Amino acid sequence: MLVRNGDKTHIHSTGTWSKSSLLLIFFKGVLERLNAGEVVIGDGGFVFALEKRGYVKAGPWTPEAAAEHPEAVRQLHREFLRAGSNVMQTFTFYASDDKLENRGNKLSFTGQQINEAACDLAREVANEGDALVAGGVSQTPSYLSCKSEDEVKAIFKKQLEVFIRKDVDFLIAEYFEHVEEAEWAVQVLKATGKPVAATLCIGPEGDMHGLSPGECAVRLVKAGADIVGVNCHFDPMTCVKTVRMMKEGVEKAGLKCHYMVQPLAYHTPDCNRQGFIDLPEFPFALEPRILSRWDMQQYAREAYNAGIRFIGGCCGFEPYHIRALAEELAPERGSLPAASEKHGLWASCLEMHTKPWVRARARREYWENLKPASGRPKCPSLSTPDGWGVTQGDAALVQQKEATTQDQLRPLFEKAKH
Repeated sequence: MLVRNGDKTHIHSTGTWSKSSLLLIFFKGVLERLNAGEVVIGDGGFVFALEKRGYVKAGPWTPEAAAEHPEAVRQLHREFLRAGSNVMQTFTFYASDDKLENRGNKLSFTGQQINEAACDLAREVANEGDALVAGGVSQTPSYLSCKSEDEVKAIFKKQLEVFIRKDVDFLIAEYFEHVEEAEWAVQVLKATGKPVAATLCIGPEGDMHGLSPGECAVRLVKAGADIVGVNCHFDPMTCVKTVRMMKEGVEKAGLKCHYMVQPLAYHTPDCNRQGFIDLPEFPFALEPRILSRWDMQQYAREAYNAGIRFIGGCCGFEPYHIRALAEELAPERGSLPAASEKHGLWASCLEMHTKPWVRARARREYWENLKPASGRPKCPSLSTPDGWGVTQGDAALVQQKEATTQDQLRPLFEKAKH
């Protein structure tokens, strides 16, 4: 049994509480781990994984499943923990009240109930292993609708009240397209005194207002972020490239921080500034783009070599992807994840296969050089993104509580034809 108390962790193994059976050790937070040069493995993508399992609705992408179907969220946490994750991020993506009620989304639970349930589930599973709990906030419809700084910050503060009461280990401001809104989030989170990470969903072209990755990172560090990086919208190698640009900007400015990356599990070489949202396949036909576990090992090594020590995933990342990261970085971490008990490194498990030609694939060289086929006749290798070039400040992005009407949709359908 493991019980946390402030910065300490009690390990109780005998079932009897006594001085002789109680071991009190220092609990290492995220900054202690990163400062020591340790690799922190994040978790994967909850909204996409749970949408496929029937617990999240695409479109709103809101996390009411934390309160409505806690067993599904708990199980996914456990699978990521078993795969090697050191961080259980609360399933609070888009859990702000303005997003929960956006465009006619009807919920049976309040934002507070969802955030509380998500914190409890993350802590329950984190206590089953060597994992931290991170409370997360993300971009808001209010910012896209040009609400004031005070109004947007009030939304973050409301979520933050739950995170503080539930005593999460650190905080993440994630999935921000505009660095200005991310700065506001970091300023609010930093006031708690807890470590703060901040990730933008941007690529090498920068944020949606045209600020470069380096500029964005500098602004986030100055706002108070201890860890900066990117998540979502782009594939692993694109995200690593973007974080490299952030690192260069921060170092050029004479500042210091740690770096993190949590990309998509999809290949996105044909994306523009907006990322995979502009791909015609988003969100229901992305499967042909999924990265293999061997692609993930290459990503983990590339990220590590770039000086990134907080390495995880976002949309499309399943537990086996996280296991691949943990296996690639096992020499640096000093151990393999529990899930590797059922997986031979570099396909060594195939040595036991009944078919000789499959046994011949039990080697690293085979999988590193394989060019996987899509299995789809006449499948195009790339797509043409649908980006319409609009961002915060454009009337088309003003959000609403009412459901989108057919009259509002009709001009969008017409525009999509061209």
